[in-house]
Amino acid sequence: MKNNETLASARTIFTTGRMVHDMVMRTYTAACMEEGKATAFGELSAQQINMILMVRVREEVSVSELAKLLGVSPPSVSAMVDRLVERGLLTRTPCERDRRKVEIRVAPEAIEIIAHVEEMILGSFVELVEAVGPETTQKWCEVLQHIKQVLEKKHLSAK
Repeated sequence: MKNNETLASARTIFTTGRMVHDMVMRTYTAACMEEGKATAFGELSAQQINMILMVRVREEVSVSELAKLLGVSPPSVSAMVDRLVERGLLTRTPCERDRRKVEIRVAPEAIEIIAHVEEMILGSFVELVEAVGPETTQKWCEVLQHIKQVLEKKHLSAK
C-alpha cells in the first residue's frame, strides 16, 4: 500500500471503530439508565461505565493497571474506584500475593445487572450482524481475530 492508501485505510478503520464504540456506549448507557432506576447503575458517567467494563473483562485489576488501561492517572482511578465502591459496584481487596497492592473487582451484587446490560449490547450486535449478512460477518470475524492476535502479541511484548 502507498502512504495515502495506508492513511485512508487507517482513517476508515478508526472512524468505523469509533462508530462501533459509540454504539456500544449508547446502548450501555441506555441499559444502565434503565437498570439504574432501581439500582446503583443510575446516572453513571461514560468513564465509570468504561471502568466497570474494563474490570469486568479482566475479573481483577490493580489501580495502576486500570490507570494504564484507561489512560488516566492512578489518583484519578483511585477516586473513581472509591465512588464505585461506595455505590456497591466495585470492591477493593488486598492482593493475596502482594499485600501492598489492592485488587479491584466487580462487586458480586453488580454482576447480574452487568450481565443483563451486556445482553442488551449483544442484542445490538446481533442486529448489526443480521444487517451486514453472513458473508460479511464471516470476513469481519476473521479480520477481528487477526487484529486480536496482533494486539495481544503487541501487548505481551510491551510488558
